[in-house]
Amino acid sequence: MTEEERERIDGMLIMDDFDDCIIGICTRYGQEPIVAYDYEKIIRKHIDNGMTEEEAVEYFEYNQIGAWLGETTPCFIELFKKE
Repeated sequence: MTEEERERIDGMLIMDDFDDCIIGICTRYGQEPIVAYDYEKIIRKHIDNGMTEEEAVEYFEYNQIGAWLGETTPCFIELFKKE
């Protein structure tokens, strides 16, 4: 992440140790911008840290996407595969 990108997300709610999974900022009408994460990168990071794919998905769903922290909770994007 560049210094400019870090400055843009300064003050936004982010997950510890997942900066490499940030893909941008989600802008929504009438709401504060939020950090957007790449779903697949998060799952891959958990697998690289020793979880099975099933464990990684379960952990993510319960502890990350399931951790509602209010209107500034980050979003998680599933990117379409380009053919």
